[in-house]
Amino acid sequence: MSFSKISVLGPGLLGGSLGLAASAHGYDVSLWGRSAEKVAAACAIGLNATTDLAEAVSEADLIVLAVPVGVMSSLCEQFKGHLKPSAIVTDVGSVKSLPHEMAAAHQLAFIGSHPMAGSEQGGIEAAQRDLFQGAACVITNDADCSQEEVAHVTSFWDSLGCRTSHMTAEAHDRAVARISHMPHAMAVATAAAGLTTPSDHLLSAGGFRDTTRVASGDPSMWAEIMMENRTHLTAALHDAQNEIREMLEHLTNSDQKGLQKYLAEVKFRKENPDTLS
Repeated sequence: MSFSKISVLGPGLLGGSLGLAASAHGYDVSLWGRSAEKVAAACAIGLNATTDLAEAVSEADLIVLAVPVGVMSSLCEQFKGHLKPSAIVTDVGSVKSLPHEMAAAHQLAFIGSHPMAGSEQGGIEAAQRDLFQGAACVITNDADCSQEEVAHVTSFWDSLGCRTSHMTAEAHDRAVARISHMPHAMAVATAAAGLTTPSDHLLSAGGFRDTTRVASGDPSMWAEIMMENRTHLTAALHDAQNEIREMLEHLTNSDQKGLQKYLAEVKFRKENPDTLS
């Protein structure tokens, strides 16, 4: 293995799941949490956890930031004096440009990571050992770390069962705005519009459940993510608005043939993405 000791900072769903997965694959893992209650919960599911930040990071080869992007800077300020000279810092954040800017300000050897895994459930109580199995994971190296260091981080995520790929932070943030952040926003809009008459939920079945499931996610977390990626998300939502406008036009004009053609075109694009430029 490229890394002997892993330090995971943040005892939430992703941090807890990462701790369980890495431990199961033979890594020496230390999980840090600010709350004694959360640390006790981590210990209860078999993790080595502590509230002592210096202890958690001091001998770690890889430090994984599994905390909200908004608190990463203050956390890095607290632990950077305790790192090994060779330590690499990564994260699991849903945006990548801001973490890279933060790490550069603190002069950290930082390689971004975004495992596309999660759940509408939150907290370490929802942690899953196999959460990352088969998940796409984007690696970003805007700080120009060495190819050897990038290979080590990539191998770490590969060892947990992820499908890794590499891109810039900007390209990542544009892409996830459309395939992750916009779908969440649309799920919220669908839930809000669909439940204008609340009692209608008694008639709902799989379609409504599946398209609105993620609307049950943590509002504070998602408000932060959406604001951090607001430029790309705004552009994506404007495109979604145009698509809704096209459907409305067909409906307004009673144009069933036009609507069917539109639905068929989108169906083809969804089912054959690799054939489209």
